[in-house]
Formats: sequence, C-alpha cells, structure tokens
Amino acid sequence: MPGQNPWIPVAPDWETVLEKYANPIEALSEIDTPAVIIRQAYNPDHCAGLIRRFIDEDLMYDQDALDTDSSAVPPRRIDIGTSLGNRGEAPADFFAHAQETHERFKTLFKGFDNPVATLYENLARLAPGKRIVTAYEPDGRLYSPAIFRIHYGGIGYEPHFDSVRRREKRVNYEAYRFEHQLAGIICFQNSEIEGETAQSILHRCLWMPDINDHIKENTFHQYATENDIENVQVNLEVGDLYFFNTRGIHEVPGVKGRAPRIVLAIFIGYSPDDEEVFVWS
Repeated sequence: MPGQNPWIPVAPDWETVLEKYANPIEALSEIDTPAVIIRQAYNPDHCAGLIRRFIDEDLMYDQDALDTDSSAVPPRRIDIGTSLGNRGEAPADFFAHAQETHERFKTLFKGFDNPVATLYENLARLAPGKRIVTAYEPDGRLYSPAIFRIHYGGIGYEPHFDSVRRREKRVNYEAYRFEHQLAGIICFQNSEIEGETAQSILHRCLWMPDINDHIKENTFHQYATENDIENVQVNLEVGDLYFFNTRGIHEVPGVKGRAPRIVLAIFIGYSPDDEEVFVWS
C-alpha cells in the first residue's frame, strides 16, 4: 500500500538473507518481506533423477506414456506424502498414512541428496535458536515430514490462505498451538508453455475475517486493486527453495505445459516464545 517500505523477496543466499534479517522467520511472520528465496538449495540433477525414480516406482505418471495414450487421464494432482489438509478429518487414517510416508522416505532418496533434509537444514537457518522437529502429538504420533505435490494439466490455486489454526481450526491437533504458519517449497520441475511457468503470486495482505467473502466469492483481485494491495511473483528454477507466510493471501496460476509441475513442500508452525518449530505436510 502507498507509504509502505518496498516489499520484495530477499535472495539469493543465506549470506544476503542474514545480513538483512538476523531472525528471518520473524520477518516472514510479520510479512516484512514476502519470501526468503535460496537459489539452487538442492541439486537440479538430483531433482531429475528422483523424478525418474518416482516414475519407475509408479508413484507418478510417465509423461511420455501419456502423450502416446490418448485414453490415459491422470488425476489433476498426485501426492507422495501425507496431507493433513486432505486427511485431517480422520486422525487415525492421517497418522497411519504418515507412518507409511516415514517408511517410504527412509529409502526413496537412496543415492541422492535427501531433499527433505535440505528443507529442514535451511529451515534451521531461517529460525536460528529454534529446535526444528517433525510435528508430533503428545503420545508420540508423528505427522508426515514433507510432501511431493505433482500437478498435471495446468492445475492452479485461486487466491487463498493456509492455516491449521485459522482456516481448518484443527483444535484436536498439536500443530494448532502455533501462532504463525509458514511454508517451505523446493521446485523440482516447472510446467512451462511458450516460456510461461506456473509460479506463486504473494499478496501483501494477511488473512483477516473480513477477507473471507472475497476469497469465497472469488473477488479478491478486485478487492486488491481497489485497496492498492501489492503483490510479487516468485520465479523459481529447478532446485530453488523459498519460504513464505501462508496466512498471506497467495495463489498459483495454472499453466498447461506438457510436463507436470512438481514441488516438495512443508508447512511450518512457529511462535516467537516456543522453543520448537513444527514441520508437517
């Protein structure tokens, strides 16, 4: 909005980030910056190798096979991991599936750098002095540590926000305790057509109850224009990583490129006075 400081992501490496913000996760929680971007945080060659493994292990579709079989209709999205958003209504199912994810991830990355470890290691630099842990319940049940989201057919996401606490109101989950929710994402593959890629658009607007109608009625863009709300587009190459505040209104335009868009994603629970930072998917 007019009179505010310039709202731009901080990038491209930790030296630059920490020079600007001693405690970057606090800056994100207050949306002082739209995103922290670390370029080439993960080896792009390992992204390609793992995608081939996912295909070989029938965890995702082979795009070449789809191109030659007109009858094949893939789902719009495939997850490798466990989504609290999709499975949280049934805790027993969620935690059982999350345990399967932990078992799968023990061997899935063999021979490659572990991309989940890369996310956690970078999160530790985002939140200095905090203990980074996979989210857990008091009885020891673990959430999924991360999730691969594979998007086919130009799937995108309209303006929305994500919050276990404010949107889903999952009071029966320990992740509810955190004041702030953020996300971390590694780009594994861009969907691209005529040079255009599907990237995140982040708006300088934290969700508040009075924004709900605009989200539900798909009028947020009009509201943003009328109120001079800034936005930035986060452009990523394979191997790039970024963190952002999921209470901020954000969207992902759909691009109907040949290849599916693939990311590795985590949600992050953070409170300034909590020694732990929770991670789940």
